[in-house]
Amino acid sequence: MKIKEILNEGIYVLKEKNIEESRLKAKLLMAYLLNKPKEYLITHDIDEISFEEQKQYYEYLNRLISGEPIQYIIKSQEFMGFNFYVDKNVLIPQPDTECLVQIVEKYVKHASGKENIKIFENINIPLLKEPKILDLCTGSGAIAISLAKILKFSKVFGSDISKPALKVAIKNAVNNKVKIEFIESNLFENINGKFDVIVSNPPYIETNIISKLDIEVQNEPKLALDGGIDGLDFYRKISKFAKDYLTLNGMLFFEIGYNQKENVMKILKKEKYKNIKCLKDLSGNDRVIFANI
Repeated sequence: MKIKEILNEGIYVLKEKNIEESRLKAKLLMAYLLNKPKEYLITHDIDEISFEEQKQYYEYLNRLISGEPIQYIIKSQEFMGFNFYVDKNVLIPQPDTECLVQIVEKYVKHASGKENIKIFENINIPLLKEPKILDLCTGSGAIAISLAKILKFSKVFGSDISKPALKVAIKNAVNNKVKIEFIESNLFENINGKFDVIVSNPPYIETNIISKLDIEVQNEPKLALDGGIDGLDFYRKISKFAKDYLTLNGMLFFEIGYNQKENVMKILKKEKYKNIKCLKDLSGNDRVIFANI
């Protein structure tokens, strides 16, 4: 069969199964199969593909239809303009989290005297020459690696409780040509020293909600999703202990769920954090909370 014939068949099958963005996903699967960019499919649409390649393509379609995220099939996800390897051991980096990276970037540049950012003007911030940044619950390493690439003058660390996740993070650091120290740790258990910035996108989904999420999300690692009965377990733990690992006036940054602003701010107030602020993402949802000690 020709590429265009099997591609049209794939689009039809995905549409029949009500798969969103069926045309794009059918093309991504074909490009991955052939190890070519999507543009190749246009200029080589009459090329023949082998029976084995057809068989493999149908397998990819079936995996997608069964609810496996396409990112796990093609082993790739773009984040902050960088490419990341992903598999079933890590949460798939989402565009919403880019907001977290961008605000940390702005803070570090402000604290380093490279830019003047109004939201930080009235906060007592020490001058940072070589900022130390810790990314807790790093998963694929997307946050840590993006910050290391953008803030080349910083020293970035990433930690996670999951050995398989850390293997993915290390692979991504190598692929993106950045030097990051990754630490296997249950939150702060194996962390030493102090940091100017601690950033985290922790598990924050309520336990009983996970089974009601889209099937694709349910196929992501539960360890990276489950935030406990009320979704706030990790915010409580991190807020309580982060104070011991932050430098004087050091800053803590969280990604939060759209409905968690008030509860997370209460947790931070209870733990005596100062200058607590919440910022929205591009969709207008509360997304990032930060505070300092």
